[in-house]
Amino acid sequence: MVWGGTFVTVKDAVSRYPMYAFLTLRFAIAVLAFIVVVPSSVRLMRRDTLGVGVLAGLFLTAGYVFQTWGLQDTTVSRAAFITGMFVVITPALQALVLRRIPHLTTVVGVLLAVTGLWFLAGGSVDAWTIGDTRVLICAFALSGHFIVLGGLGTRHDVAPLTLVQLATVGVVSGFISLVSEPRGLPGDGGVWFALVLTGVFASAVAFAVQTYAQRILSPTKTALILIMEPVFGGIFGWFAGERLGLSGVVGSALIFAGMIVAEVIGSIRGAGAPPGER
Repeated sequence: MVWGGTFVTVKDAVSRYPMYAFLTLRFAIAVLAFIVVVPSSVRLMRRDTLGVGVLAGLFLTAGYVFQTWGLQDTTVSRAAFITGMFVVITPALQALVLRRIPHLTTVVGVLLAVTGLWFLAGGSVDAWTIGDTRVLICAFALSGHFIVLGGLGTRHDVAPLTLVQLATVGVVSGFISLVSEPRGLPGDGGVWFALVLTGVFASAVAFAVQTYAQRILSPTKTALILIMEPVFGGIFGWFAGERLGLSGVVGSALIFAGMIVAEVIGSIRGAGAPPGER
């Protein structure tokens, strides 16, 4: 619910405050909050974790940049469901990288999700926006992020690895902000609300809760819960006054169905993408 709710707050915040400056402050807050919530993230840090964390963090940076940038030119609901495409893109990319025939659940999931994208765009190329394209790039970046975590990342403790990723997003965004945007802290209470929500609750607290929950829940249950993020994004978008229309609702449902086939059914058969933090 928190992750789904961030789409509305972030879209509103970056309409009033520079995007890279927002991401810089968001992840600076996230790093500090994560250290407080998970102090072992510093104690268990190893030198070799830094390299893997930075690599995963660069993919994560691209994901957040293109998602936040895309939100400026598309709706919250469309952004939420297009972001969720990473669930079906990840196993497809894994099959491509490993040069193996993709599992049937992956193929079906991709077909459902791509068909859903068509309906989400109103069944017309002309209705597809530049913001939609940026968010789709975000989905590919998040897929790369999960592939790194599912490969090199499995050799490292999850807490320090996550801390390095959060710090990487903050540092890269900060550098870009320094050279391309006017500087200064936000004077808007709504922007600070978005920063606290995304930095503390959507990053530090949510991931700490997920880390604990995954110790007692099966991967399938965890995946089923996590793919509810775009659904909550659509619900919050509806409360914010957005309307998808019949075609958009059908498209969202097809994307969600593709996610269930690729992630939940795929994980039962050993073909799904590993769930991870946002």
